[in-house]
Amino acid sequence: MRGDGILGRDAEGSKAEVTRKRKWLKRRERWLVILGVFLHAVYMLGIFDIYFKTPIVHGMDLVTPRFSAPAKRLVLLVADGLRADKFFEPDSKGDFRAPFLRSVIKRKGKWGVSHARPPTESRPGHVAIIAGFYEDPSAVTKGWKANPVEFDSVFNRSRHTFAFGSPDIIPIFCASLPHSTWNTYPHEFEDFATDASFLDEWSFNQFQNLLNRSYDDSKLKEMLHQDNLVIFLHLLGCDSNGHAHRPYSSIYLNNVKVVDHIAERVFTLLEDYFKDNRTAYIFTADHGMSDKGSHGDGHPSNTDTPLVVWGAGVKSPEQISSNDHSDHTVRFIDEHAHDMPTPIEWGLNGIERLDVNQADIAPLMSTLLGLPCPVNSVGNLPLGYINMNKSEEVEAVLANAKEVLNQFLRKSQIKQSHSLSFKPFKALARYSSVLDQIEALISVGNYEGAMKLSENLRSLALQGLHYFQTYDWLTLMSVITLGYIGWMVYLIFHVLQSYTSVPGYIFKEQAGRHGNNSRKVYSCGCLLMGVICVLLILEHSPPLYHAYFAMTVFLWTQIINEYHFIKALWTCLCGRPFTRILKLLATFALSIFILEFLVNSFTERKLYTWCFAIVGIVAFFYLSNLIPGRSGIPIFVCFACWFLSVFTLMPAEIPDNNQLVIGSGAIIIITGAVARWLDMHSLGNKYWLSICCPEMKRPRFPMLFHLQALLVGLASMMVSLSTSHRAEKQELLASHQLINWSIAGFSMVLPLFSDNSLLSRLTSIFLGFAPTFLLLSIGYEAVFYGALGIVLVAWILFENTLLHLNPVKPLSSSMQNMEEHLLAENDVRYLQLSDLRISLTFMVLFNVAFFGTGNFASIASFEISSVYRFITVFSPFLMAALLIFKLFIPFMLVICAFSAITKLLRIPRLGCYFLVVVFSDIMTIHFFFLVKNTGSWMEIGNSISHFGIMSAQVVFVLFLFALTNIYTKDIQTRLAKPLSQKTM
Repeated sequence: MRGDGILGRDAEGSKAEVTRKRKWLKRRERWLVILGVFLHAVYMLGIFDIYFKTPIVHGMDLVTPRFSAPAKRLVLLVADGLRADKFFEPDSKGDFRAPFLRSVIKRKGKWGVSHARPPTESRPGHVAIIAGFYEDPSAVTKGWKANPVEFDSVFNRSRHTFAFGSPDIIPIFCASLPHSTWNTYPHEFEDFATDASFLDEWSFNQFQNLLNRSYDDSKLKEMLHQDNLVIFLHLLGCDSNGHAHRPYSSIYLNNVKVVDHIAERVFTLLEDYFKDNRTAYIFTADHGMSDKGSHGDGHPSNTDTPLVVWGAGVKSPEQISSNDHSDHTVRFIDEHAHDMPTPIEWGLNGIERLDVNQADIAPLMSTLLGLPCPVNSVGNLPLGYINMNKSEEVEAVLANAKEVLNQFLRKSQIKQSHSLSFKPFKALARYSSVLDQIEALISVGNYEGAMKLSENLRSLALQGLHYFQTYDWLTLMSVITLGYIGWMVYLIFHVLQSYTSVPGYIFKEQAGRHGNNSRKVYSCGCLLMGVICVLLILEHSPPLYHAYFAMTVFLWTQIINEYHFIKALWTCLCGRPFTRILKLLATFALSIFILEFLVNSFTERKLYTWCFAIVGIVAFFYLSNLIPGRSGIPIFVCFACWFLSVFTLMPAEIPDNNQLVIGSGAIIIITGAVARWLDMHSLGNKYWLSICCPEMKRPRFPMLFHLQALLVGLASMMVSLSTSHRAEKQELLASHQLINWSIAGFSMVLPLFSDNSLLSRLTSIFLGFAPTFLLLSIGYEAVFYGALGIVLVAWILFENTLLHLNPVKPLSSSMQNMEEHLLAENDVRYLQLSDLRISLTFMVLFNVAFFGTGNFASIASFEISSVYRFITVFSPFLMAALLIFKLFIPFMLVICAFSAITKLLRIPRLGCYFLVVVFSDIMTIHFFFLVKNTGSWMEIGNSISHFGIMSAQVVFVLFLFALTNIYTKDIQTRLAKPLSQKTM
């Protein structure tokens, strides 16, 4: 016989069987939740094995240069946060801000733009300049502060390094370097309220004092006269002044003159001290500065930094007749167009410009000093800067290529020793013959041919490094993706078997053969996992690799164990009319479209504006056609959607607006008053009756609504008082603090004493959390709270209308008996295909709660001033707890409405929760492939946050379900139809 569940066939069973099934169901769901938590925790760690694995390897041999060192010592000046345009362009009077370095560019050395790679931050920039590689991606997990892996640098190869500057930079390279002399100023010196150019003067004075001491210290003087010496001055002033005053400020622009003057004094000081013309000088910056005084992303204002090189071993300036660069074929790593004419205002059009990637500076320094390149360097030696003959140029490029090749060979060796079926990088299979060919060309003086082969060898070695860096990606991503798919399929089977009218004969067919088949399937699964574990052990794979494979094998073993169910399900589906199959496919396609919409909404909040604007119109016409006669419900639903659509056009950084917060208190009270009036006057209106008081009786606490409205008004008044004190730079009064805490705590308890009719309880919950939310609000998010509450009521009205107006069909006698048993036990009915809209709507509204007033995955949503009405003394844990609770309140409203709708429609809430988990994991898979390991910290962090948020939703939503169940467990609704009938 046909019913109307997802499969359409009815299951028969006695009351005892139903009771037994319910006990089995509870046990199974308990384990499903535990399995889901464990699975998502394990797979979440997978992104670090795939995307954030260190590129650094150890054990390579140094490549000793076969040419004489052009310079005896090298001075590296890094002006932290100095933009290229602000360095090269003239000021408003037409004078250039760096006159000394401009004279160097025109008469003594070479110049260009050094292109940094995001994240354009101080540590990654200095690592690229001094060590020649782009920051270890695994460092993102440690905030780039500690050294996750020890790496080689130019300082390591030097005979001695002298370094002075910031405590955040100098120790990274010198703290564990025995042949270094260094000093840093205290962190307290970095005060954004002052002109930070004095930090640059401090670094210069430290170096000047060092030279002065050498006249009285013979050991120091002897050390200073050694070869392979590096002097590093870190000049932080531009960075601090850019953050505090913006790069267009007079303080920042004056700081450019300061660093130019320091470069001049360092040059004069050293030339007078050594008098041997054996010093090379490099002036550059680690990153630029955006117009807003920030940095980190890949905008040209952050990636473009000046580079000026002069002194021993450096070519002289060359005049050119065109504006074209000589390096137009180089592809720069920040992926911006750099093969552009030099801006006319720079006044350098006639002088050759040589742009480099930031990591190219390390091999440049090593070559000038005649040192081996840092063993982890991936920089390309910029020959245009170095004054060498042809044979030395070839030897320098060959040494650079061999250094990268050694990294490739070491990675290949490590991977081959751990792999049972090693797949080599074929392009370098005959690298030794290429090296022999290069040596042969050098020996016969064919330097041009040797140069081309060396450059090609280096390019192939870099490709090989990337090949081994991503060697395990396909395997790991396939296993984890299969695991997610297996989890979703297993959950869908559970929902079909436990919450739908699955054909009874499926269970009968399974009963006879389940035992033998299960043993065979589990035995094969264990055998397969055993083989995989042995292979992983032989390949020395990390322990987490075993967990990834184990979870995936376990899930697919469970799915294969349901073979007879799958077969019967397929047979059942094949017997359905084509229109039903088409409807199933259309529902699936629409669900995927909505989920992909939600994925894109994580990066584009404005999509919700279009979503709710369109939904409001569609719902209006749909309900107008559905409801006979005149009704205000279509207008109300349309208004609610349009009202909410406004908020995702607002900025994520919420501006302060005290009047808006106070005014929103009035909106909340009016909304609550209208809901109470409808609750009391719903008699005779069938569209409101089932969500209002089931019986006309006196409320348990008649004055409860008035008390809650009073607390909302009092909270609005305290917002005004607390903010006015803060605006006058006065401390928050202890009495105000006590009142605010009391209002927030007391108001959240009151909903427990409200009437248990659906609308009455939800109105009380809405009013109960409003005072707390108002006290934690600083702007338009307070109005958003009211708009979200109105939309949730519109959702309930929409579902209630469908419940009343959809046609009904009596069930067969056997199905009626089964249905009565289920309703007696759990007061629920079976899930239908159309019930998917409940879970999908929940997903949309839950995400609107994420992004309606900002970005939960971004720091922009955490405005610290939100907690100032509760606490002003810095307390990170309490402040963080208050901020997180504020963000949780909209989620709790959505889940309370969701729970109320499941009670209204008599559908199992836990079954809907499992559908929500399935939908969440479809989005999780998408975000899994969107995780970034390059780009700015914000881009990397947001990509991890998006993946982590969706992965954690299985726990997050379950926790909020448990929390809100305190308020919603006793909600009662009047049955719209007899229990023996069910909507189609």
